[in-house]
Amino acid sequence: MSSLSSSTTLAALAPYGWDEAWADEFAPYASEGLLPGRVVRVDRGQCDVVTAGGVLRADTAFVTPHDPLRVVCTGDWVAVEPAGNPRYVRTCLPRRTAFVRSTSSKRSEGQILAANVDHAIVAVSLAVELDLGRIERFLALAWESGAQPVVVLTKADLVPDAVTLGHLVRDVETTAPGVPVLAVSAVGGDGLDVLTAVVGGGTSVLLGQSGAGKSTLANALLGQDVMEVQATRDVDGKGRHTTTTRNLLPLPGGGVLIDTPGLRGVGLWDAGTGVGQVFSEIEELAAECRFHDCAHDSEPGCAVLAAIESGELPVRRLESYRKLVRENQWIVAKTDARLRAEIRKDWKRKGAEGRAAMEAKRRGLR
Repeated sequence: MSSLSSSTTLAALAPYGWDEAWADEFAPYASEGLLPGRVVRVDRGQCDVVTAGGVLRADTAFVTPHDPLRVVCTGDWVAVEPAGNPRYVRTCLPRRTAFVRSTSSKRSEGQILAANVDHAIVAVSLAVELDLGRIERFLALAWESGAQPVVVLTKADLVPDAVTLGHLVRDVETTAPGVPVLAVSAVGGDGLDVLTAVVGGGTSVLLGQSGAGKSTLANALLGQDVMEVQATRDVDGKGRHTTTTRNLLPLPGGGVLIDTPGLRGVGLWDAGTGVGQVFSEIEELAAECRFHDCAHDSEPGCAVLAAIESGELPVRRLESYRKLVRENQWIVAKTDARLRAEIRKDWKRKGAEGRAAMEAKRRGLR
């Protein structure tokens, strides 16, 4: 690729996140006459790729592997053929980050939702009661992806009392250590300036349940009605899927936004590091436990249980931590026979210890 074409490509694709590092990754494919581009939409084995010359429609069959985590997805940077009928994506450049969840099926497979994301915006509606456990689940996947999570409490105009709104923000901040929490009203514009500044650099993916106000928020950030919006049900605040595919859209103030369909299920996928990040205060306390393999159940010298007793750590946080740790261990064990055997052995050991404790208790009561 000549210096002129390189500079032209950089100028044309910079709004979509192209930089010198991506150009270096693409260099081997330039000599083959392939074009660099970013996937802005994937639909039934084909994708739309934005290139320096415009948006091209390409087939992904050439690079579709057996591994579902390596399929072409929205946000990927790819090498695409300059011509052809059909035109093919020839390869994906190595991903910097990837947002992955487990599939809803019973198979041990992950599903990639977006690639090369810098910020994961978790949209949570204030029209319904906060589900802190679900927020923790989203955050675990976001941290694991390599992106910086941001929690956006949407529909803040429905909570006109500033004191009440402040309490809700603090509740989520306690649930999300190290994560910015923003109360935003797409209708009134409150908080949008701060969020716009956050997403102005890099790529952001918008996540949340149906009815969380993602499409309305996306339209507010885009400055126009690009995404279709439907009213939510008054009964439970839920909505229908107004977004059916993942779309990558450039923002007028800089950066790009990937909007996603509402996620009914948010299963963990090998997210041990992410879970630890979400519950960083528990991980820090665990380092002070007497036993390095403390289960924080009934062991003597457990710093986590001591924090529960003193009121420093809410019981709900520990229960949520245990739940996500167990779930993550199970999904990892599905693909790791040795770990699966170790988990079963540990369950048997704990069961035997529990039975022995009950027997000792019964003998003491005689």
